Amino acid sequence: MSSLSICAAILLAASVPRAASAQGEDTVTIRIVTEMGDVVAHLYADRAPVTVVNFLRYVDAGAFDGSRFYRVVRADNQPDDSVRIAVVQGGFRRDAERYPPIPLERTSETGLSHVDGTLSMARNGPDTARGDFSIMVGDQPELDFGGRRNPDGQGFAAFGRVIEGMDVVRRMNAAPADGQQLTPPIPIERIERAGR
Repeated sequence: MSSLSICAAILLAASVPRAASAQGEDTVTIRIVTEMGDVVAHLYADRAPVTVVNFLRYVDAGAFDGSRFYRVVRADNQPDDSVRIAVVQGGFRRDAERYPPIPLERTSETGLSHVDGTLSMARNGPDTARGDFSIMVGDQPELDFGGRRNPDGQGFAAFGRVIEGMDVVRRMNAAPADGQQLTPPIPIERIERAGR
């Protein structure tokens, strides 16, 4: 992503309607509607502006409508990993428009961390995230900057946290899976800005 695109994303982030959370942070509230129940989360627009703007582009375009949670990582399905995590992962519809990958907003820069209920961008290498995301089940410090889950040590971009519906996330994490692939995937009816 060019520096001009990054600047444009930050300027766009400044125009995103948000509300102050109980902790005094600027947040955008979203609702993830699934057949297992709703999950409500605050996105930290002030601390991870590029990531939040990118995620909301997919939300506002309807790219998550009719998509799914497709992956679950938990203690029983990562036998070859020396550093284990617990997450559920979902993504946008593959027929939806794909926006360019975004720069990695490292937890060392945002001050966020991968605690229980954190939303984080899925990625391969640094600066490759698009719209797929994970929700933490329990604290996952190895996904922070300097963590050992990814060999590059750069961590993942935390950008929000569940405020309602962690019981739904935990049920998803316990759902049947073939390896790490949910069987069947859990449909996402839609992701929307709360109050719309």
